[in-house]
Amino acid sequence: MPGTLPMRPTTQPTPRAVADTRYLPVPDALVGERADAALARMFGISRTKAAAWLEEGAASLDGVTLGKSDRLTDGVLAVDVPAEREPAPEPEIPGGLTIVFEDADIAVIDKPVGVAAHPSPGWEGPTVVGALASAGVTLADAGAPERKGIVHRLDVGTSGLMVVAKSVPAYSALKRAFKERTVDKVYHAVAQGHLDPTAGTVDAPIGRHPTSDYKFAVVEGGKPSITHYEVLEMFPSASLLEIHLETGRTHQIRVHMAALRHPLVGDVAYGADPTLATRLGLLRQWLHAHELGFEHPTTGEPVRFTSAYPEDLARALKLLRG
Repeated sequence: MPGTLPMRPTTQPTPRAVADTRYLPVPDALVGERADAALARMFGISRTKAAAWLEEGAASLDGVTLGKSDRLTDGVLAVDVPAEREPAPEPEIPGGLTIVFEDADIAVIDKPVGVAAHPSPGWEGPTVVGALASAGVTLADAGAPERKGIVHRLDVGTSGLMVVAKSVPAYSALKRAFKERTVDKVYHAVAQGHLDPTAGTVDAPIGRHPTSDYKFAVVEGGKPSITHYEVLEMFPSASLLEIHLETGRTHQIRVHMAALRHPLVGDVAYGADPTLATRLGLLRQWLHAHELGFEHPTTGEPVRFTSAYPEDLARALKLLRG
C-alpha cells in the first residue's frame, strides 16, 4: 500500500541475570550528570560498563528508563545490578575501628580519620558500614542499602564517636533524636588565633560554596546552622575549643570557624596556615568528636561516651603547649 513502510524484524535484548535491584536517591552532587557517568561513580565501575547496563535497560529514574546520555534529576534510581558483578572488597582500616559499646540495639564506635561513614560516589576508601560488616556486626535494615543503620555522619577527615543502629526501632528513635536535637554532640577543635569573646554562638546559614563543588560556606538562603563554642586553653598561635552542635550540617564547625576568621589548625581547604600545619605534622584539620550523649533508644536510660584524642592530634597539641 502506498505510504506504508515495510515491516522490520525487531530484536529483543538478551535477558540477563539480575542479582538484585538497588534503589538509590540521586545524590545532590550528581544532579545534572549524564546517566552513564553517574552510574560509573555510584557503583565503582567503568563508564563503558555503565553505558552497557543502561543500553540493556537496567536503570530507571522515578519509573522512567534511562538512556546513557540522559541527565539525572532529583529522584530515586532503580538499578538492576547484574548477578555476575562481584562487589569490591572493603578496604582495611589501618589500626582498625574500635567498638566502644554494643548491645542488641546500638553500637557506639570510635572512627579513625580517613574512614567514611558509608559508601558514596567517588569514595573508594574504607567505611564504617563495611568495617562493621567485616567484624560481624549486623546493622538495622533501615534507610538506603549503602547507609543501613547510619543515623548521623562524621566527615572522612574527622575522628571520634559515632552511634549506629542495629535494630529498626533503635534506628527510628535515634533518627528522631538527631532531628529533634536531643543528642549532645561535643567536639574538641583547635582554631588558629585567639577568639574574642572566648565563648559564644555562631548562628549562620550554611550551603554549597558558590565557586567550589567540594566546599561549603555561610551563604544567604543556606540551611540554618548553630554552633556553640568555648575556649578551653590558649596557646601563642591557637586556641583549644569545646564545641556543641545544635545542627549537623556538612563541614559545619569548619565553615563557622573559618567565617569567624579562625579556621581550624590544619584545615588548609578553609584557609588555615599551611606552615603551621607542617610544623605540627598535621595532614588534616584538628577536629575530634570527643563526647556523645543521648537517651538509649530502647531503654530510655541516659548514656554518654568519651573518646581520647588520636595520636596525630595529641602530638600536635603537645607541640602547641610546648
